[in-house]
Amino acid sequence: MRTALISVLVVLAALVAPAAHAAEVPTAGDQLEWVVDATGRVPVAETEIRHHIAEVLLNAAGGPAGINAALTGLGRLEVKRIVTETPDHVQAAVRGPVDDYLLDLHVDQTGLLDGLRATPDAPVPSSWQEVDSQLAALGGRVSFGASEILPDGRCRDVHGLNDDVQRPLGSAFKLYVLGALGQAVAEHRASWTDQLAIREDWKSLPSGVLQNQPAGTRLPLTEYADKMISISDNTATDHLIHHLGRDAVQRQVKAFGNQRPSANTPFLTTKALFELKATTRYPARADAYLALPRWARPAALTGLERLPLTGLTGWPEPRKIDEIEWFGSPDDLCRAFSGLRKQNQPEIGHALSLNDGGLGLDRAAFPEVWFKGGSEPGVLTLNYLARTADGRSLVTSVMVSDPVAPLNEAHVVAQGIAVAKGAVALLAAAPRR
Repeated sequence: MRTALISVLVVLAALVAPAAHAAEVPTAGDQLEWVVDATGRVPVAETEIRHHIAEVLLNAAGGPAGINAALTGLGRLEVKRIVTETPDHVQAAVRGPVDDYLLDLHVDQTGLLDGLRATPDAPVPSSWQEVDSQLAALGGRVSFGASEILPDGRCRDVHGLNDDVQRPLGSAFKLYVLGALGQAVAEHRASWTDQLAIREDWKSLPSGVLQNQPAGTRLPLTEYADKMISISDNTATDHLIHHLGRDAVQRQVKAFGNQRPSANTPFLTTKALFELKATTRYPARADAYLALPRWARPAALTGLERLPLTGLTGWPEPRKIDEIEWFGSPDDLCRAFSGLRKQNQPEIGHALSLNDGGLGLDRAAFPEVWFKGGSEPGVLTLNYLARTADGRSLVTSVMVSDPVAPLNEAHVVAQGIAVAKGAVALLAAAPRR
């Protein structure tokens, strides 16, 4: 699914400002000027993007299309003030069309920007009343949960709003795929070091980068997991679903305590969803699929997954988000995080820790942060687990959806991150039980 905007707010990509003279190495300040300028003239040409962005970070962002999607999500920026600046690092407060951000940029010794983080410069709520007030301003339908995972694995709800109401998850469904992989490893049906070859018929559309790899390329399952979670790689996800089996993922949904696992049966691959929503045959193909009895849908999905990836395009408006998606509530995702923690496999923690979702917590107080979000038009979710220095596991989820109108994703992400950050602080301050 599409998580380019979330990537913007976390680890976007490498952008390099043009040097004033060929012999000069661009500074972080030069790079800031380029980034701000680029937000005002999207889409930036692929040739320019490839000239300005280091390959490794360009790949992490999902290629030129991912960069342009991220810049579009931020909107035209304007520098308000420079917070700190050295030749290789600059932090600036910037104003966007709806929300303000703090841009943190770092360049390497050649002037290539090797770090770019955009975090909301929004007020962080300091009480549950302020949390509720900021949630009310998000628009759409909101589910929110703030919980602590107890030593026995149960989730203790501390504060919530419709926290047991299931919403479309976007790419947060990939937590269940990761859990199915962890279960396969625990049962010795798979190993994290197993090599899996990329197959042309298992490729999907971005977000992600593995769709650009030639068929036959062999990668360890750890790399599929890392990319599925950290950059929401759809091709990595579909390879894992096919490799493990759709039934195994469906079993994991139930094993992790999803309150309505039937809503996720049969379990969609991302390619199947694109074939239902991103096609010129929408809504006819989607309506035909939904008209099928449940027992006939797995075969229909297999047929969709065999179609070539041609003639598919993005869509601007919500498309059947309450019928064709993956579903869970904040309570469900707390139980999923608890299940992943119980699996106690370093590879799981590694995948979930690569991207902190823009939370920007003090790592001395919170040495480990897990994140998985997701989005499509009309859907946005942000889901975190933060482990405190004394070993408590705190979970918060923000889910917003609108079946009729697209969300203002930049605004919802900025405010949602602020809410999540405040909720984690409030959970940490609550007495331990």
